[in-house]
Amino acid sequence: MKLNKEIQRDISSRLNESLERIETCLDLINETELWWAPNAQCNSIGNQILHLEGNVRQYLISGLGGKQDVRKRNFEFSTNSGFSKEELLEKLKGTLRDSLDIISKLKEEQLLDVKKIQVYELNGLSILIHVTEHFSYHTGQIALLTKLIKIQDLGFYAGLDLA
Repeated sequence: MKLNKEIQRDISSRLNESLERIETCLDLINETELWWAPNAQCNSIGNQILHLEGNVRQYLISGLGGKQDVRKRNFEFSTNSGFSKEELLEKLKGTLRDSLDIISKLKEEQLLDVKKIQVYELNGLSILIHVTEHFSYHTGQIALLTKLIKIQDLGFYAGLDLA
């Protein structure tokens, strides 16, 4: 069905756009800034990236792809070092690459199949929507943290007349 291909294309496009924005942010910050958080209730950019990688892996690779769930969610928030910008980016890119491969191979019926992930029972379409909005949400947090650290515009819309 055409709808399935459009969903696959749009979700892949949104996830790749967010990844590009995260890369822009990582290019601007240093290794110390990667783990900085404004207060104890906020997560660092490093934590956000670990969290995104874990979430995408759990929902798409395990949930839709049927692979073993190896996520350590508490670790995503409790660590404050141990990974460089390059390591985190490669980890996220690898997970996203594997996930986009799964998305590209989804069959129509898989959009309706219900999976249990964490405490939720979600169909395939709900999983795709969750991952897309969750990835975008945390990309926005990474962008905000970068703006707070660097006190500059990130140029996401440079050269575009959005008025």
